[in-house]
Amino acid sequence: MLFEGRITDNGFDNRITKLFGIQYPIIQAGMIWASGWKLASAVSNAGGLGLIGAGSMYPEVLREHIQQCKSATGKPFGVNLPLLYPDIDKHIAIIIEEKVPIVFTSAGNPKIWTAKLKENGITVVHVVSSAKFAKKCEEAGVDAVVAEGFEAGGHNGREETTTLCLIPNVRQSISIPLIAAGGIATGRAMYAMMAMGAEGVQIGSRFVCTPEASSHQAFKDAVVSANEGDTVLTLKELTPVRLIKNDFYRRVAAAEENCATKEQMEELLGRARAKKGMFEGDMTEGELEIGQVSSIIKDIKPAANIVAEIWSEFTETAKNPFRF
Repeated sequence: MLFEGRITDNGFDNRITKLFGIQYPIIQAGMIWASGWKLASAVSNAGGLGLIGAGSMYPEVLREHIQQCKSATGKPFGVNLPLLYPDIDKHIAIIIEEKVPIVFTSAGNPKIWTAKLKENGITVVHVVSSAKFAKKCEEAGVDAVVAEGFEAGGHNGREETTTLCLIPNVRQSISIPLIAAGGIATGRAMYAMMAMGAEGVQIGSRFVCTPEASSHQAFKDAVVSANEGDTVLTLKELTPVRLIKNDFYRRVAAAEENCATKEQMEELLGRARAKKGMFEGDMTEGELEIGQVSSIIKDIKPAANIVAEIWSEFTETAKNPFRF
């Protein structure tokens, strides 16, 4: 398969930029407790695709963020929607009522809602962690797929397939547009993913470290301070998630080492643990979800600057990929 793309005076021309109507094939991930309307609109205004993270929002809160985003940008934006959310039908209804143009779904079966969304003129993308599920997404009728390696923050695949291995595998398995995610924070990493068959990249951790991200300043500071080896994929008996090591993580690790049951792990996790850490700033007892790439993120800067820097580095790498 050959999927063409070219750098133009206005950005990039390929199937992803055409599908979303954007300038650069750079998508900001819809992260819980970080991706509100301020971050989504900032990325969209900078030429990428901003996503509102609905996973941490009640239905009416989601509506408010969609309306605020519409006011803040005239460019395309979308909503990231975990399909396991208990009020999923209310979220879907609001997305349709508010005429959101693009929806990224995750954590569930895309067959359930894809047809309904597409009937209402919405472009649908689903996040997967394997070539097997990417094929199922294509069969379900989605417009594109995000293939996310286990380097990523947030919830992850149990297979623990790295992005470097995942992208070529998925590329061989589907014909629809492919977006790479997991461990991407620079233009050089973006170039590498495109060289392996991706047509765009989804970036999460780098956009956490922005003034526009709704996450707590203490969490942003913890991400900037993270070093190699400071994150680990854990809670595999429930839903795998990559966390910064803190006191809560160490209790999880001890429980896993002692062969705790699923019920015991659920009790240890409790409720609103991610909110406690990422939104409220409890660095001791909170769940601190972030990707491995946090070890190379050393500053907090506006989302527009990040988009511009990634794109600039991508274009320079395209001219001379072997210059460091």
